[in-house]
Amino acid sequence: MTAYMMPTMEAGAALARRGIEGPVVMLNLLRLRDVADYSASPELAPETPISGRDAFDLYIAHTLPLLRDSGGELLFLGDGGAFLIGPPEEKWELAMLVRQHSVERFFAFAQDEAIMAGIGHRTAAIKDARLLPLVETGLAG
Repeated sequence: MTAYMMPTMEAGAALARRGIEGPVVMLNLLRLRDVADYSASPELAPETPISGRDAFDLYIAHTLPLLRDSGGELLFLGDGGAFLIGPPEEKWELAMLVRQHSVERFFAFAQDEAIMAGIGHRTAAIKDARLLPLVETGLAG
């Protein structure tokens, strides 16, 4: 099974081409490592090994104030598990919903130097991820 960690250039371009106007909510589904792997960012590594969950908590602590400063908000962060409808073998440990005012703001936030300074905690924590941009359609009726 292929693990996904970061968006590709092609996926980013496809999102930009969608022409989404207004807020976008990012649905994050995350699988975490048992032990965080800081090999890509040793400067961020704690003195003793920590769990992927603890590394992700460090990422959230670093990122959340910056998200709020950018006009975004964390709508939901919670424990996942097995699907009620879906493949029984597919499990996601965490689910997260993040709202940003626009796709442009999302891209700017994701590339901000202050965010990138702590991205190593996310990389160390995550074994696999999915990120689905959602756009509210409103209720019919």
